Amino acid sequence: MNAPTRLSDESSYPSALVIDPVLIQKYDRPGPRYTSYPTADRFVEAFDAAASRDWLSKRNVGGITVPLSLYVHLPFCNTICYYCACNKVVTRDHTRSAKYINSLCQEIALRAQLLDPQERSICQMHWGGGTPSFLSHDEMRQLMRAIDQAFVRAPGAECAIELDPRQLEPGTIPLLAALGFNRVSIGVQDFDPRVQQAVNRIQSEAQTRQVIEEARASGFVSVNLDLIYGLPLQRLDSFDTTLEQVIALAPDRIALYSYAHLPTLFKPQRRIHAEDLPSAETKLQILTLAIGRLTRAGYLYIGMDHFAKPDDSLAIAQRQGRLHRNFQGYSNLPECDLLAFGVSAIGRVGPTYYQNEKTLDAYYDALAGGQLPVMRGIELSQDDLLRRAVIQALSCHFRVSVESIEDAYLICFERYFADELNELALFASEGLVEITPEWIVVTPKGRMLVRAICMVFDRYLRHRQRAAYSKLI
Repeated sequence: MNAPTRLSDESSYPSALVIDPVLIQKYDRPGPRYTSYPTADRFVEAFDAAASRDWLSKRNVGGITVPLSLYVHLPFCNTICYYCACNKVVTRDHTRSAKYINSLCQEIALRAQLLDPQERSICQMHWGGGTPSFLSHDEMRQLMRAIDQAFVRAPGAECAIELDPRQLEPGTIPLLAALGFNRVSIGVQDFDPRVQQAVNRIQSEAQTRQVIEEARASGFVSVNLDLIYGLPLQRLDSFDTTLEQVIALAPDRIALYSYAHLPTLFKPQRRIHAEDLPSAETKLQILTLAIGRLTRAGYLYIGMDHFAKPDDSLAIAQRQGRLHRNFQGYSNLPECDLLAFGVSAIGRVGPTYYQNEKTLDAYYDALAGGQLPVMRGIELSQDDLLRRAVIQALSCHFRVSVESIEDAYLICFERYFADELNELALFASEGLVEITPEWIVVTPKGRMLVRAICMVFDRYLRHRQRAAYSKLI
């Protein structure tokens, strides 16, 4: 583990990657994943339902044609996965989702009423959770009817849903295809029975394969599998077996997440014994193994946690410079306004973000009063927008054009970011970035640490770091 592991010599390609364990250990500190900038912990309650309503109404002014994307949060789960940090409601009472779906339909109608009918075309939709497949078939139909009554799905719209293979009623996949879904994301985490027992998620390879095969037979164009490294009882050899099984399933995309053990923040994690977690060195070895196996199997490193086949739309978008990052991770679609529905969901409209109420009671109370269920948000300053553009470019393309930023925001990059460039000089001295008057380029050695490089441009971290973030690796 002392010498750098070179996984690709094609340094001119975005997917080229070099792992240097010494540098990774040096810079492996807590930091944001930058699904937004500013990050959600910077949102303020002064940005309320009225502010969110005003900005949504402004989409009708001046011929704004920014595409629309939808996210629907469905928080219910039958069982609890001990590693989970999502906003969820664990229950076996399926009647609880009926009230929630009615409230979701009300929120969808409320937001849609603020839009001009000509501004309701959507290019993307994602149902996440929780476990969306907790819903009954009738509830799925009811929710999709509400969406289709309020919005128009553009031809070829990307419609994705997260599924748990353990909780699928017969006929669910064909129903989802009939409702218009064409992408599916499936949680695997690890196929080792010992690890599954330790995190309370027992899921066989056969269950997972059946869902994948049924999805492909039903016309789904993309399958994503989620894996987590750093879980209790994980070993190098056992995760190698999981990787072999995953590669054999041939998903189009793979998300490889680092487990962040934060039991003070996430109560389910208190059931995980800290002494069962792999050491930092073993965790890095597992990551190195995974990247090596996935890239040798033909997957390209997209960035941060994500891998994709060369012909996948994410990989194509990255090669063409069209990749974006949002609350669902990486996206190949144009930069969109995101309307988010449901408890705790986070949306983006123009230069603003909003987050819905985090508890079901508060969410229901707001809608019962005819109000948007917004808890907090933020209106971005010019500085926020500028820094968001830099962080997006780094996290999606591993490079920033100095000239393009100067032209778009009417600044002198060298003067505006003098402190940041001084800080980047250390990264450059260790071969993680290359800095010229025209470009800032993250090298193959720096790409696993791109979050640390993005953090240099995060003004909020310079002034007040109050959030508990996961480590970079």
